[in-house]
Amino acid sequence: MEIKLTQHSKGGGCGCKISPAILSEILAAHNVGAKSNIPQLLVGNDSRDDAAVYQLDEKTAMISTTDFFMPIVDDAFSFGQIAAANAISDVYAMGGKPIFALAVLGWPLATLPASVAAQVMEGARKTCADAGIVIAGGHSIDSQDPIFGLVVNGIIDIENLKRNDTAKEGDVLIITKPLGVGILATSQKRGILTETDLALLVKQLTTINKAGEALGKIKGVHAMTDVTGFGLAGHLTEMMEGSNLTAKLSYAKIPIIAEARNYITQKAIPGATARNWNATCEGILLDESIDEKEASLILPDPQTNGGLLIAVDPNALSEVQAILTAAGIVYTTPMGVCESASNKRIVITP
Repeated sequence: MEIKLTQHSKGGGCGCKISPAILSEILAAHNVGAKSNIPQLLVGNDSRDDAAVYQLDEKTAMISTTDFFMPIVDDAFSFGQIAAANAISDVYAMGGKPIFALAVLGWPLATLPASVAAQVMEGARKTCADAGIVIAGGHSIDSQDPIFGLVVNGIIDIENLKRNDTAKEGDVLIITKPLGVGILATSQKRGILTETDLALLVKQLTTINKAGEALGKIKGVHAMTDVTGFGLAGHLTEMMEGSNLTAKLSYAKIPIIAEARNYITQKAIPGATARNWNATCEGILLDESIDEKEASLILPDPQTNGGLLIAVDPNALSEVQAILTAAGIVYTTPMGVCESASNKRIVITP
């Protein structure tokens, strides 16, 4: 009998994330003085960055992150690949080099055989091999929902470290993958995704953001993050708030999976979309000519293993584009620019 993993969980992918508002409430006490007593902690929870960064010596730092979620696709091997790629991406988003991983597995043994979990692990090992690392250990529990992810450790020269809150006025903004995977994944769970579009979805979700390591070495890349469960609206808002800037985007230049629009008409919208939009919409100004209904579904669409969001000095743009092109990335055209802060964090023009 064919096992469809998405039918065994209430959520999927980075759409499982706790909402920004509730997360802030949970972490409120922890954020007070979270970094001040540990000088070697270069990046901690206080900045809401992609990973923690700890200084090892004068030159080198360790990057440490974890990411796990419930199945976003039905196929076990693909789920393992996607979960691993998503976790590894946090190291790449800091400009670092991943060095090894630990597995985090929760499995409902009463309803899903262990052999399916083994397929998940195989998929993860394949992605880790593509990134040049191994799964060196981990932990597993018997849980109500299938859950899988990784703890990933990496290293970086401190001078190459990229943060999500250090964009500068005049920087142009690039995102390296199109938006809409949350919509496609929801369509698969509802049984309306075509085989062609499923292949497109899996390809994007399993593609690692390996270019981030090379981008870390470019001084003109002032800030970088990966777009995941809070959508472009959420992660760009975090970047602009942290940098005290406003992003001015052209809606026509934001890469969007064309097929996602077909499923919007069929109302295949992730549950996290409205939550993400409610958390960010007050800080977003849409030009009146833009389809607000579509924008409110695309901009906050929860991404899993989403693209790198890069703030780069225009003088370094060609160098960045060359690295992205060499990595097979076609989304290299800037979608906007960082401007001095206004009363909105994101302004979107046609």
